[in-house]
Amino acid sequence: MLDGAPTATGPRPYGGVGQSVRDSLVVAKRNLIRMARIPEMVIFGLIQPIMFVVLFSYVFGGSIAVGGSTDPSTYREFLMAGIFAQTVTFATAGAGAGIADDMHKGLIDRFRSLPMARGAVLTGRTLADLVQTALTLVVLAIVAVIVGWRTHAGIPKAVAGFALLLLLGYAFSWIGALIGLSVRTPEAATSGGLIWLFPLTFISNAFVPSDNMPMVLRNIAEWNPFSATVQAARRLFGNLPDGYPVPAAWPMQHPVWASLIWSVVIIVVFRTLSVRKYRSATA
Repeated sequence: MLDGAPTATGPRPYGGVGQSVRDSLVVAKRNLIRMARIPEMVIFGLIQPIMFVVLFSYVFGGSIAVGGSTDPSTYREFLMAGIFAQTVTFATAGAGAGIADDMHKGLIDRFRSLPMARGAVLTGRTLADLVQTALTLVVLAIVAVIVGWRTHAGIPKAVAGFALLLLLGYAFSWIGALIGLSVRTPEAATSGGLIWLFPLTFISNAFVPSDNMPMVLRNIAEWNPFSATVQAARRLFGNLPDGYPVPAAWPMQHPVWASLIWSVVIIVVFRTLSVRKYRSATA
């Protein structure tokens, strides 16, 4: 090469965090496009929470006492934070099934052959699931308003309440990712993603006050990360009725902090385990 001759240089690849963020966004975009092409995934994901809203509001409303009141409107406002939280956490099964499906079809192996950050495949998938969960939550909130639910603490606190719910949903999607990487079929991932969610959501303060539960279940409910987020959302929405007995457990007394701590811990632990599992599964 002659001195002074121009040298051709290609674009410099991103490194470290920059490459991981870029690759994660590319994978997230791919999954969002896929979801848009299969609208029944979103539609079916909306049917169940809407049914829960209608059934619990009109079937159980008036028969469950909250804060000493059996007024259906009081229970309806008490209920909605629990329905919101259940909706965002049940998205865990979909996240696990999607990753298991990609593994089963060999798509993960094709991603592995590309010069991309290893954790980006999982991060992109969980980010796409977060977007879908947010859209579901918006539709569900509209349905809740139609049946009579309202917030009473101002818009900023209401937004903070929904942000905590989405953070919990994102944290649980990493549990779904680990399940999806640990099973052989999407069907097994769906079953594995739901079987533990039912006791988690029902042994909580989502649908009934925990003070009427047996002592063992009551302690479990009050230290349940799901309960902490439900309680935080109720407080931020202004949906705790007058006279409602707040349990003495620390997560119930400081639900916002408890919700944040639980969600961050779950993300850190299960993201680490998921990325490690992904590397061993594709090795």
